[in-house]
Amino acid sequence: MPRGPQVGELAPDFELQGTAGRFRLGDHRGRRVVLAFYPGDETPVCTKQFCSYRDRSEDLSALDAIVVGISGQDVASHEAFTANHGLTVPLLADPDKAVARAYGVARPVLGTQRATFVIDEAGRVAWKKLHALGLDFVSVDQLTQVLANARPGGEVRSAGARPGGETRGPRSPST
Repeated sequence: MPRGPQVGELAPDFELQGTAGRFRLGDHRGRRVVLAFYPGDETPVCTKQFCSYRDRSEDLSALDAIVVGISGQDVASHEAFTANHGLTVPLLADPDKAVARAYGVARPVLGTQRATFVIDEAGRVAWKKLHALGLDFVSVDQLTQVLANARPGGEVRSAGARPGGETRGPRSPST
């Protein structure tokens, strides 16, 4: 299983279709991008995660970052998920899990592991969090803290962060 990019390394570029059309990571150089990998549409924790982003959409918009969700379902599934819950974060379809593999978060049986990557303006991984069980997620408050502590072109250090940018900070809501 590939390890995926580490903090400070260039983020693998990709292009996927999603609920807001085509998304290519490289087109967003000069902006910070949050990649929120998640296991699946209409599952309890994923629904709670993206509904929490919807409920705090003004706070999410104030982050000065582009936030997208990525999972293995197709665009039609993402569109239904978005419509069912009034979601505001664009969802990208990675049905062959090529992007999940490139980021080291493709898992047998599960499909896509819940993980969050912050990509800086230069296209480098500034921070990442891999969720062992996927029962929690990075909240808007945690994203706010991580992005506030970002140093241009450098690693993010936040409360509870370990070397390499992975965090063991406060747990997010689960289930």
